[in-house]
Amino acid sequence: MKLGVNLLCLAGHIEESHLPQIERIAEIGYDHVEVPVMRGDAGHYEWLGRRLDAMGLGRAQTSIVPDPDANPLSDDADVRRRGLAHLSWIQDCAEALGSETVGGPFHAPIGHFTGQGPTEDEIERGVEAHRAMAERAGRHGYLLALEHLNRFETYFLNTMEQARAYADRVDHPAFGIMYDTFHANIEERDQPAAIRLLGDRMHVLHLSENDRGIVGRGQIDFAGIVRTVRETGFDGHVVLEAFGAGVPELAAATRVWRPLFPDHDTLFRESHDVIRTTWEAA
Repeated sequence: MKLGVNLLCLAGHIEESHLPQIERIAEIGYDHVEVPVMRGDAGHYEWLGRRLDAMGLGRAQTSIVPDPDANPLSDDADVRRRGLAHLSWIQDCAEALGSETVGGPFHAPIGHFTGQGPTEDEIERGVEAHRAMAERAGRHGYLLALEHLNRFETYFLNTMEQARAYADRVDHPAFGIMYDTFHANIEERDQPAAIRLLGDRMHVLHLSENDRGIVGRGQIDFAGIVRTVRETGFDGHVVLEAFGAGVPELAAATRVWRPLFPDHDTLFRESHDVIRTTWEAA
């Protein structure tokens, strides 16, 4: 298991000013960080990769589809072309950063709804786009981990039944699913059963508390979840995901309007210890 932190708890775009906090993440004993790649160019992420190398931290990545005008699922050829160009940019940055995994909801714009579930045409367009991404990822030696979101954030991919079926249709070893305990807590009746259904299609495990705060302080049964994950044989990237009100650019997307942890050091230390202990106990 490689334990990491999703850096969206710091900012939506990681710059020089965030490096001292990332150094603290390394000191506490994390193995990698999951970098938000939402804007910027490949040169910026190449620079960041070198700095993370110097700290001894591995790299993962989370990315989104930011705009309905660049939606890879669209039936409008021009919109879809812009969407596919955005997916290519995601991979340009991943290769510059040296990402081992590329996760996130890079399927449909967050908060964009059509009034119904995904159509067969949308699913087929997504499968085609993500299979092309997987072929490129396979050539460059990293994994894709598409993230399901709850029904209030997307209509495209909500449950593990949908996620497993979608990954089976993409049908490429470099393509899998990012399982997120926060979203699953909303959408699944039984998280262990959902994890077993996903099985070997899990490429990244996001551990996120029901309130998006410090892991272990809320209602989610992480012991049962981690035990089931280990039973499936998963031993890959495990990521702490927490959000705070201190990142205004994310507040509208995450609906976080209040502090969910007292400070970053407490978040990093306490979550690290809970996750390591829970993983070993399982």
